[in-house]
Amino acid sequence: MNRILQHKWISRILLFLLPGGAIFFTLFMGRYQIGFFDVLQVLLPWSKETSTLPSEFWTIVYQLRLPRALAGAMIGGVLAVSGAAYQGVFRNPLVNSGILGVASGASFGASLAIVVFGGGYLNYFLSFTFGMVAVMLAYFAGRIYGTTPTVTLILGGVVVSSFFGAFTSMLKYVADPYSELPALTFWAMGSLSSIGFKHFVAFIPMLMGVGLIYMSRWKINVLSMGDKEAATLGVDTKLYKMLIIGGATLATSSAVCISGTIGWVGLIIPHIGRMIVGNDNTKLIPWSMSLGATFTVLVDTASRTVSTSEIPIGILTAIVGTPFFVYLLKKTKGGGWT
Repeated sequence: MNRILQHKWISRILLFLLPGGAIFFTLFMGRYQIGFFDVLQVLLPWSKETSTLPSEFWTIVYQLRLPRALAGAMIGGVLAVSGAAYQGVFRNPLVNSGILGVASGASFGASLAIVVFGGGYLNYFLSFTFGMVAVMLAYFAGRIYGTTPTVTLILGGVVVSSFFGAFTSMLKYVADPYSELPALTFWAMGSLSSIGFKHFVAFIPMLMGVGLIYMSRWKINVLSMGDKEAATLGVDTKLYKMLIIGGATLATSSAVCISGTIGWVGLIIPHIGRMIVGNDNTKLIPWSMSLGATFTVLVDTASRTVSTSEIPIGILTAIVGTPFFVYLLKKTKGGGWT
């Protein structure tokens, strides 16, 4: 596999082919059966006027399956890239947005916007604000002894997650039981079922965050060596940590506010990426984006096809991610990432 990927043109083709193939595949899948050639005909923009296909075919493909597939690819890619960035900057293979409390902070911000302010675009602002507050609190809690060892950093993230989880539970307690509470409960389990093209405005901050990480991917390699080594090589560690952490938090918070909490993507996908292309973040970042997008689209396809009622995607990622992460730990023996 590694020999094949050494050819840059093959690697670049696979980067786009994997998520593109997953998106194309999911357009044919669903409880409402549409024939293979009928979907192809729907996808041809010039065929609508002359086609004899039922109008609901266009509704299902263009208004339901296509925006959902595109959003799943973007959200999965963003979560995976953010996880890879966090792990590189914090030099910790167990760090991701969930453990650092970003997802909990962003969830609290979105819940606050829904219950107190009625939702709307304030979701994005409050999600990002509290996501950033959460990761900063976890980081400073991890530096309680003047350093950021693995154990204290993870414990700091657990404490911050619990802190914001308590406030989110409080908001659920005071929420309207007939309208706001069901919405908050299903949103917290993660779902792409209600996503439409109108939600694509959240792609803007996601792309901004991923862009910051992508432009700083060389610096992540240096930062993963340690602050002293990075400073010796002339890297402004404070500046680039702020840019990378800020970009990852902005991207993650924006994804959380339209999809809810989708765990494990930011943890297992970077590990899979390292098994394929190694620890070089110049390769790992784009591969995490591609693999995360592919994984999320396929899991979302399963969530809406394996049973008569849709399973929240956050439940499936946890079911798939837990045993797979144990397998990864056994295979890599918990090392080989730096």
